[in-house]
Parts: sequence; structure tokens; C-alpha cells
Amino acid sequence: MTDTTDTSIATPAAEPQAVPPASPTPSAPAPQGMRISALSIVAMLVAVLAAGMAAWSWSDSRERIRDLKTELGRRLAESGKEVSETRLLARNADDAMRQVSEKVSHIESQVVNSQQQQLALEALYKDLAQGRDQWTLAEIEQVLLTAAQQVQLAGNVKAAIIALEGADARLQRLNKPQFTALRRAIAADLASLRAVPSIDEVGASARIEALVARHASWPLASAQGSEAKPAPRATTTANLGQELWTELKHLVQIRRVEGNEAVLLPPSQAYFLRENLRLRLLSARLALLVQDQPAYQADLHAAQDMLTRYFNTRDAGVVAATREIKRLSSLQIVARLPSIDGSLKALDAYKGNQ
Repeated sequence: MTDTTDTSIATPAAEPQAVPPASPTPSAPAPQGMRISALSIVAMLVAVLAAGMAAWSWSDSRERIRDLKTELGRRLAESGKEVSETRLLARNADDAMRQVSEKVSHIESQVVNSQQQQLALEALYKDLAQGRDQWTLAEIEQVLLTAAQQVQLAGNVKAAIIALEGADARLQRLNKPQFTALRRAIAADLASLRAVPSIDEVGASARIEALVARHASWPLASAQGSEAKPAPRATTTANLGQELWTELKHLVQIRRVEGNEAVLLPPSQAYFLRENLRLRLLSARLALLVQDQPAYQADLHAAQDMLTRYFNTRDAGVVAATREIKRLSSLQIVARLPSIDGSLKALDAYKGNQ
């Protein structure tokens, strides 16, 4: 661009040398060569100015390009640094992700193992629960059978109530809904057993034993009699015959027997009478324990009849014993006992539904 401008300026400057100068005249117009020279100067100035402007523009452009290159280099350096940091962060993230993946895989394996162990424990618990339920049912069945035997064979209501209460408490500790029907049946049988009137067998037996212990002290009817007042001893021989007569009257006594009194017994039969009375009382006690109502009342009536026939009914001990025997014979030692078939049927129904 500079070379072209210099050539264009040099060519018009060379042309005036080929034209011979003319003599100027004051009144004549400027020759054509002068005009061309001025135009060449103007063109040269314009060219120089343009060249300066072009040079300044080029220099400015160069400076800008250099600045742009510098800025671009700086930004590229910063970008490279950021890229390296990004790569480092990405590498660290990859490492962290790898570690997390390893931990997740380890946790997943542990979860799988835990699930397997949980399933095994659930299966074991089910087996144990079923075995425990079966063992509990076997125990409850044995308890119910024992209670049924106590009611049916021995008539022991208290023992049956205790057995049923124990079975219900065992089912209550298990607290499972499948035993609800069985617990209802046990509750119904318990209500029936508790409604049975209680008999104080121990107290009645103790009262009979007290009678047996006192039977030897009761006087017989043959031993009663009015005691004669002893006659005063005479100091003279004249009254000796009267004293002998009095002693002879004491050796033999004649007494009138009333209709409600027993025949007089010889002393050798008194022992057997008392033993027979004792055996009757003991037999009544045995009938009480086995809950034999007819035998119990028959023995007591026989003992009462023996007291009224052979013993002194005026004696306070005999009167008290007669009254006690009457009260004992009025006791009802046998009650209608319910069965516990409802509980046994409910247990059989539960075992059948398993």
C-alpha cells in the first residue's frame, strides 16, 4: 500500500520537467502545469495523510491484536488451569464415586445377608411359635383332663377351679387371638364350678374327730343312780346291826327302768358299746370324705340312736354330743357337680382346625 502511493506521487512530479517553462505574464492565467503540480501536492498530502492514517490504523490494529492475543493467552491459560482443576475434581469425583459404589455394593450385600438372616429367623420363629403353641396346648389338655378327673371321680371342685384358672392364665400370657374361643369355654366352666355350693369338709371332719375324742367320757345309762347318803357311824354296839344292814343295801340296788331308757348293760359290754360308737363316727367321717351321703347319714343316725339308748341323756356332754350329731347329719355333703366338657370340646375343635 505504501509503494503504490509513492509511485503515484512521483509520476506527476516528473512530468513538468518535460514541458519547457513559459514566461509568465501578469495578465495571463496560470499555466496548466502549475495546476497539475498543485494537484500532485494535494494528492501527495492526501496520500501521506492516508498512509499515516493507514499506518496508525495498522499500528492500532496490531496493538489490539497483540492485546487480544495477550488476553486470549491469559484466558487460555486460565481456561487450561480451570480445565486441569476440573479434571482434578472430576478425577476426585470419580474416586469418590468409585468408593461410594464400593460402599453401596457392600451395603447391598449386607442388606441381602440381613434379609436372608431375617427370613431364616422368621422361619425359625414360626417353627418355635408352632412348637410352643403345641407344647402349650398339650399342657392345657393335660390340665383340663386332670380337672375333669377331680370333678368326676373325686368331686374336688376346688382343685378343678385351680386347674382351670392356671390354664386360663397360661393362655392369657400367650395373648393370641386364636385361643379366644378356648378361653371363653374355660371361663364358662369356671363360672359353673364357682356356682357350686362349697362344703366345709375339713371342718365337718374335725367336728366328728372331736366327738370321737370325747366318746370315752360320756357316762352310760347303767351307771346313773342316786348316791345314798352315808349313815353316821354309831359309837355304841347297839347300832352295829343297823350299820351292817345299811352296807348290805348298798351292795344290791333295785331301780325302775323308764320306757326311754336303755336296758342295763353289764360292765363287760360297756367297752364294746363305746368301740361300736367310735366306729360309727369314724365310718361317718370316711363317708364324708368320699361324699357318700346315704352312708354318712346312716352312720350318724346310728350313733345318735346309740347315745339315746345306752348313754345317760341327762349328762351335759351326752346332750351336747347329740345336738352336734343332729347338726352334722343335716349337712348335704354331695352337690350336683357340673362337667368341663365345654373346655375339652373347644380344645378339640382348635386342634382339629390346625
